[in-house]
Amino acid sequence: MIGTTLLDIADHIESLAADDGEFSLVCARYGDRPVPAAGLRFESRETARAAARATEQYRDTLRRYDPELPFYDVVVRQEFAEPPSGSTERDDGGPTFAPGEGGSPPAELADRIVDGTARRAPGGDDAPTDRRRAGEAGRRGRARDRVEFCHAAAAATFEALSAGGHDRAESAAMNAYFSLAERVADPDDLCLCLLEAMATALDRHLDPDAQASVLAAAAEHLPEPSESAAADPVDAAFDRLAAVGLVEGYERADEAGLAARPGVPADDATVRVSGYALSPADGRVATLPAALELCRRDSRGRIAGISLLGAAGDATGSDWWVRVDPDAPALDGGPSTASVPSAN
Repeated sequence: MIGTTLLDIADHIESLAADDGEFSLVCARYGDRPVPAAGLRFESRETARAAARATEQYRDTLRRYDPELPFYDVVVRQEFAEPPSGSTERDDGGPTFAPGEGGSPPAELADRIVDGTARRAPGGDDAPTDRRRAGEAGRRGRARDRVEFCHAAAAATFEALSAGGHDRAESAAMNAYFSLAERVADPDDLCLCLLEAMATALDRHLDPDAQASVLAAAAEHLPEPSESAAADPVDAAFDRLAAVGLVEGYERADEAGLAARPGVPADDATVRVSGYALSPADGRVATLPAALELCRRDSRGRIAGISLLGAAGDATGSDWWVRVDPDAPALDGGPSTASVPSAN
């Protein structure tokens, strides 16, 4: 599994960076800024060279999943003061790197995912999202746990796509990842965008049965859950999502004294989820992380179907009534995403 490796390399590169550094990394041939060092600066040429070696290692790892990933001659460049915050241009006014040939514009999929970050609800966690500061403070925090969870889930899904020969879905997710990495600076937002892009790619390119097969294979790549196998899969799955900050909280309808939603079979679970961290895009919400966690905890390794029954609480787009069907992966078009219900 590559998720931890990628995260470790990215952490190492960030640990070398300095806000007021005069050195950055670029491609000697094209001037593009390579992921994951785009936007980072370094205090000395020697430190920047170490970051360049790590950047090449990171890209070599990703090339296992996308053989057409461009090869860059990564070099160190001395620059003046940092450009204005939020800038997406190089110092010379040229575009930053986007996947594809000849500096093509970012993928349409990434455009829509990035648009959703403006509507994303706050995570409700005081832990810093700056991974260097969190590490220096000697504590992980939910923000760091969420980054690791998202990268591990995405990496396991990449492996399952590659092993299953689903080239179109794999390429779509990979291309979106590179576009997002160039455009989303905050690591917490980036990891959420990565999961949203992965789920959308599966929804667009695979039918429900194929999605279920990929997610079942991905769940096998993830570590065994720590809780007892006898634990209720729904509670255990949502406990895990809450622990890493993908949801702020949840209630089972039967345990909270809430009436089950009309039309939901008695053997299905109805869950009220608050503060879901993934945002709607094109009328659908990524449910991939919940599907993976449920599969890991199901005694038969089944992929549960997940659908949204309606909004819960205020109209922020982050509180939902959720139906979980333990043996219906085709529910609502597949387990990777769920359609946003009409307000009527």
